[in-house]
Amino acid sequence: MQRNHPSAVLDPTDPTDLTDPADATDPPSVCPAQLLAASARSAATPAALVGDTPVLWVGQPFTSAGRGFWAKLEGHNPGGIKDRTALYMVAAARERGALPPGARIVESTSGTLGLGLALAGIAYGHPVSVVTDPGLEPQVAGLLRAYGAEVHTVRTPHPEGGWQQARRDRVAELLAAHPDAWCPDQYHNPDNVAAYRPLARELVAQLGRIDTLVVSVGTGGHSAGVGRVLRAFFPTLRVVGVDTCASTIFGQPAGARLMRGLGSSIHPRNVAYDLFDEVHWVAAPEAVWAARALARTRYATGGWSVGAVALVARFLARTSPAEERIAAVFPDGPHRYVSTVFDDDYCRAHQLLGRRPADDPDEIARPDQAVVTRWTRCRTVTDPLSAAPDAGSPDLAGAVR
Repeated sequence: MQRNHPSAVLDPTDPTDLTDPADATDPPSVCPAQLLAASARSAATPAALVGDTPVLWVGQPFTSAGRGFWAKLEGHNPGGIKDRTALYMVAAARERGALPPGARIVESTSGTLGLGLALAGIAYGHPVSVVTDPGLEPQVAGLLRAYGAEVHTVRTPHPEGGWQQARRDRVAELLAAHPDAWCPDQYHNPDNVAAYRPLARELVAQLGRIDTLVVSVGTGGHSAGVGRVLRAFFPTLRVVGVDTCASTIFGQPAGARLMRGLGSSIHPRNVAYDLFDEVHWVAAPEAVWAARALARTRYATGGWSVGAVALVARFLARTSPAEERIAAVFPDGPHRYVSTVFDDDYCRAHQLLGRRPADDPDEIARPDQAVVTRWTRCRTVTDPLSAAPDAGSPDLAGAVR
């Protein structure tokens, strides 16, 4: 009987690749205690637990028969995917001298980066101030305070840039009040991109070959960082971006957005438009349906971004050749969404329930062809600011040095 090498990638669509260890006739070469020691992760600090997250095969019944995709479960980091970039940006700023010892870190966040910065603040000895808005989940605000972060909540959206720009304006005020403070400016900081190169290398080691990458796009950090490394390994890689309706990133007009963690009402400079082969916009009810369906069928799930990414990956798995290997990045887990995505009262109040997505997305030829309000696909991706100055993304003076 063929034996699987411990580091080999299992293909759940290949029955010969699912050898049951109980079928092995050879005696084990190590004792159970040694196996436990070899498999368990040990670390001296919480920061050392960031990275090396697992991948999970997502197949039936969430997907159609014989089809599926691999999900990179970034919710296995202490706080989520942005633990990676928070630690990296802080370490890089300290090394450059932009962040003096003990100086305050100030940043705008919808939640996940705030948790990562709280971790980085503890790891490197910096006080942390995060600026958020009323959409932040109460349990996340509580966690941020428990981890020692100072939470500032803006109460009025910017007339053009919405809550996101209002948060950035408040960050600028805090920086002015604390002359030694430093802002990571995750939207425009190239360290935000560099931080995700290890994630890409983990995927290569775990999956061996990747044909399609599905990633949510917010600040543009992890999509650019992972996509560029994988494209170097796999030149024909297809990169699919997932955005939310009413986001300006890929050329749609700004509007009110319920989903957090993806999309933007400004234009982050970290977005690598040249990487993307196509973009999908997903509406909030569609993301909720997918996140809840994942929970029921696969147990591993997450919030808005995970639901949106899973919906698109599910479609691509069904419509791509059977041998295509699809990797989807799930930015976090479900825990911070118990009062939103997984709360029936909240979802009823926002008309998010009972709205199963269509089997296939709408499709437009150009991002500016129509204003999208439901799941829509576009296979032409351009930088919406390529012919115009960026009036929506002012620099924060002294934020990135």
